[in-house]
Amino acid sequence: MEKLALCELLNIEHPIIMAPMFLVSNEAMILAGTDHGIAASIPALNYRSPELLKEGLKRMKARAEGPIGINLIVNASNIYMEEQLKICVEAGVDFFITSLGSPKKVIDAARGRGIKVFCDVTDLEYAKKVEQLGADAVIAVNNRAGGHAGKIDPKALIRSMKEALSIPVISAGGVGTKAEMDELVEAGADGFSIGSVFIASTEAGVSEEYKQACVEYGAKDIVMTSKLSGTPCTVINTPYVQEIGTEQSGLERFLNRNKRLKKWAKAMTFYRGMKSLEKAAFSATYKTVWCAGPSIEHVKAIRPVKEIIETLVK
Repeated sequence: MEKLALCELLNIEHPIIMAPMFLVSNEAMILAGTDHGIAASIPALNYRSPELLKEGLKRMKARAEGPIGINLIVNASNIYMEEQLKICVEAGVDFFITSLGSPKKVIDAARGRGIKVFCDVTDLEYAKKVEQLGADAVIAVNNRAGGHAGKIDPKALIRSMKEALSIPVISAGGVGTKAEMDELVEAGADGFSIGSVFIASTEAGVSEEYKQACVEYGAKDIVMTSKLSGTPCTVINTPYVQEIGTEQSGLERFLNRNKRLKKWAKAMTFYRGMKSLEKAAFSATYKTVWCAGPSIEHVKAIRPVKEIIETLVK
């Protein structure tokens, strides 16, 4: 494990990045991860403003024992992207994870500064594009990932990319044990981006009900819903999710097919869905939607980040 490419790229003991999780990732989790031999990342959008991001990076850089990464949404929906990028480069983050758009600006800004750029990809076509742009590695998001998952089986996705790419392939999705990591290393994985098993950590700032749901529910309870962002997203199939369903209404589908209206319909769906997730993450009501991936199958208790890492590597 310590010889995998991700360890060399980031100079870490274990080939793991604590994945950036919208609303869940926080500074305490990041620092705990870097204290125990892994890299850790947080979405820039978990900070309410670029100024708060700048302050957070200053705190983490002063304390972190290992590499810290920032996840940037690089499409037009992120109106703060340019400012976030500038702040992160000036702060000297160790790596970026780019999502949902072209990473060209991020790669160009990081070039020559010792900052690595890893790009979320779900298929080989896009992986080839980001390699040509100069990405240091791809994060292969498979069909067992939490949040916005891909469509391809983990092993098949890794093998197709290892055959076609010359940069490392970091696997994202469906990993919650050392045995599962070993299987994907055999398939060619150069490292792992792991998120859902860290939701039920003592350091996470989400509600105890959210953490306990990750303990009580399992892989069979994860379903895809298009009601949160317009794009299929994995959530825990609670009674409330069963009640509201996982498909968009007839009106929502109509608006998303209309050439003139679909841009605004998607924006409204995304905004409403993100507000719903934000409310659910930090409080618990009957109307709660919790995002997670199938690797919560292996979550049996709420534990410190240190113990979760030990489970993954020993």
